[in-house]
Formats: sequence, structure tokens, C-alpha cells
Amino acid sequence: MRALLEAAGVPMAVARSGLWRPIHPAHVLGIERALRQWGQSMAALGAVAAVRYPERAAVIDENGTTSYGELDRRVERIAAGLHADHKIVAGSKVAILCRNHRGFLEATLAASRVGAEVLFVNTEFAPPQLAAVLERHAPDLLVHDAEFAVPAGIPAVPSDLAALVASDASAAPKPESPGHITILTSGTTGTPKGAPRVPTAMGLAGLMASALGRCGLRSGDPMVIAPPLFHGLGLLTSMMAFFLGSPLVLARKFDAEAVLDQVEEHRVGVIVAVPVMLRRLLEVGPRDLPSLRVVLSGASALGASLASEFIERFGPVLCDAYGSSEVGIATIASSADLIAAPGTVGRPCLGSSVRILDDDGRPVPVGETGRIFVSSGLVFGGYSDGSSKAVVDRRMSTGDMGHLDQAGRLFIDGREDDMIVSGGENVYPVEVEECLARHPAVAEAAVVGVPDEDFGQRLVGYVVLRSPATPDELIAHVRGELARYKTPREIVVVDEFPRNATGKVLRTKFGS
Repeated sequence: MRALLEAAGVPMAVARSGLWRPIHPAHVLGIERALRQWGQSMAALGAVAAVRYPERAAVIDENGTTSYGELDRRVERIAAGLHADHKIVAGSKVAILCRNHRGFLEATLAASRVGAEVLFVNTEFAPPQLAAVLERHAPDLLVHDAEFAVPAGIPAVPSDLAALVASDASAAPKPESPGHITILTSGTTGTPKGAPRVPTAMGLAGLMASALGRCGLRSGDPMVIAPPLFHGLGLLTSMMAFFLGSPLVLARKFDAEAVLDQVEEHRVGVIVAVPVMLRRLLEVGPRDLPSLRVVLSGASALGASLASEFIERFGPVLCDAYGSSEVGIATIASSADLIAAPGTVGRPCLGSSVRILDDDGRPVPVGETGRIFVSSGLVFGGYSDGSSKAVVDRRMSTGDMGHLDQAGRLFIDGREDDMIVSGGENVYPVEVEECLARHPAVAEAAVVGVPDEDFGQRLVGYVVLRSPATPDELIAHVRGELARYKTPREIVVVDEFPRNATGKVLRTKFGS
């Protein structure tokens, strides 16, 4: 990877990061062995980190600290146990339903060693959603935290993985090809779909180069990764931490004051967070945090005012990353970008390109809004159900509308469709509307997103009732069936919906 970064023309960024140091000949042999064994995969990434940084802390969580060497040895035993005790082989599917702790990483790396597909499951799914997702994707094994009930018929093991670590089985066989990692996203109806990909060194090289150059990441700097690891932002930045040999500082749930405590205690250099988390950090009293050099935001609209307020409080440490589950991280804005061009999400990462196209697939002039299309080494090959996003000239749609300025910086102007992004999570109104409509008192339902300083957007439901029901009752109904982030914050009862001549509901008319 270092050679790829240097070939890409970013030697100074590599030098500043601390990666530019001689590699011991024994390490070279170990790295070559890992790549021969597991190819370009999560398994190889973890094994290479253990070769290069065996004594460095890899994970700091509720159970203490473990080194990269210790993590690698545990992963080896877990992989052997997965193969021997649960018959997991190349092509099997292992689902992971875990919050942020070492068990998530151990299960991911071990399943990758076997060549299995790893399916990351959203921990916010309500029980009916979880059951439906697992039935649809049919994993051969589920690794789960104890707080989550396992649907009947799903083979499962607890996320402490103690029994697998104790396995005395022989090492798992070498897989013929790397396994996929699959992030669950949502289709146009709101049904979660799998977005599989095989992470490669080439795919990560451009992102790493841009993160090193624009954000100033450094090898060995402890990183607090606050977003869920099953989320694209959390997963990609955890992979970056492995590459950098940086300790991942993890907690099962986000607490702003606890994060700042972690920064002080572990001399954290990097915080990864979504914008609503940044807002919570601002609400905590001022702290002197000399070790903190980078705060990387993503997964949701940052907003110019929040960026400005954060930089004023914490200094020019803030960077913003833009992308999606389908295209990975496409652009990064440095603090200098955020100051010079408020509202920007930055320039394309090295090896990526962004085009703004009209409805006919033709480029639009600078400054004019159009559909955003991206090419990069992180773009996926299509959903697991065979569908895909729109592609024009080998570039994939992100589903967003936006424009470029004269300096080549990207700005997001809205969504192509009605998708709502709340707190970094994608919500499609149809799914929530159908849930509301299943309540016996509801005749019709419509859900829209409205601006929210904390969450980017919040959900507001509009209903026409056939019998009496309170807004609190309807909110509780949705909360019982769907994930928390899909629950409207407000329900408004109306006599009728605004419609056009063909009877289509005009969502933009709500609240006007």
C-alpha cells in the first residue's frame, strides 16, 4: 500500500504520517505470506497489521486493551473454530449483529480468513425487521451481542466468541478467493439490500492518500470511531486504522462526554463521527485536548454553521467526507475547504472522479445543479439481488443532486428521490408510511423530512384518520415495528393530502 501511495504522488503525506519507515526483511516475508494466504481482503489487512505492529494496541474497549499481535492470534483460533465447529467455508455467509467492540472486529477478520461473506446487520433494526432481513439473506451463522434476540432457526454464537477462541482445531484452510463484505442499505421501497464488495489495496489507496494529505492522519494515532462499525463510514475508517497501525478506541454506545474523556485518557489523535455527534460534543464544556488533530465527519450533511462552530471551538481539525454505501468515500473536505467554501464536501479523493450530469447524462456547467456520478476503486458491483444504481460512462449515481464550484469542490443540493437522511441513516418514506397505514386508525399516511440542526433531517408524519388516535400512540406503533431512526419525531393529523391532477401526493406542499 505504501508503494501505491508513493506511486500516486503523495510521498510527503506518507512521510508525515510516519508510514515512511524501513520495513524489516522478516516483516516483508510475513506480509508476502499474508497476501498469498488471503489476497486483498480484511483478513490480509489484519494479518499485515499484526506483522508490522505486533506490540501496538489494536483495540481499546470496555474489556481493556489488546495488541495487534494478540488480536491476530485470537482471530486465527476463531477462524479455526468457525471452520471446524460451524462448518464455515469459503462462500458461507456470516452475519454480524454487534455494537462497537472487539468482538465485531474479531468476527469480521476471522470470517474473512475462511473466505466467507460477511454480512453487517444494523443494530437498530426492530425485531420484525431483523427477522425479515435474516430470513431474506439466510446466513450460515450469526455472531450477536447478548442484548439481541436471535430469531428461531438461525445458527448463532455470542460475540465474546469464547468457545471459538478456545478451539483446538487445525487452522482453517486457505480460501481460493477473498470473501465479500456486505453492507445493508435500502432500495427504493426501503427494503434493506446488500451492497457487497471485496476491499482491495488499490481501492483503498486513493482514499488513504487523500486522508493522509488533507486530514493529516498519522500512523499509531489512537482513533475513536463513534459511528457503528456496520456503517460504511465506521467500517472504512476502521480499515484505515488497521493500515495505519492505530488503536481503535471503541464504545458500544455514543456518549459525548465519555468520548472526550477517552481523548484525554488515551491521547486520541482522531475522532470519527457523524454530524449529530459533533453537535453533542459541542454541548459538552470546553476541554483542553492537545492530542486531538483530526475530526472526520461523514454519513450525513455536516452543514456550514455546524462546521464553523466546531472549528471555532476545537480549531482547524475538522474534515468532512462524502459518499455512500455504493460508492464508498468519494470526496474529502479539509478544514481549509470548509472555511473557504462553507457547505462544501470537498474535492474528489485521489483516483476518484465526480461528474454532475443532467437527466440525459450530459455534463452540466460549473455551478449548475445536476445528478452526482462517481467513479473510484471503492464503487460496488451491484446489489446482492442483482439490481444496481444508475451508471453513466462507468460512473455510478450517488442518488444526490449537487454542483461543483470553480475550484472543483462539490456541494450537495438535495436528493434525486424522496429519501430522507436522518442522523447519518437513510430512511425511505414509503416504508414508514406503510407501517403507519397498518395501524387500524390510519386511513392514509405520508412522511417527509424537514431540516434539523442535530440530525440533518427529522421525520414528520402526516396522517388522515379513520378513527381517533393520538400522535404519541402512532409514534409508539412505528417504534415497535421499525428501527428507531425511522420513527417520526412528530405526527400531524390533517383532513386531506395535497395532490396534483393525477392524484399524486405533493410532499413539498406539507407544512406550507
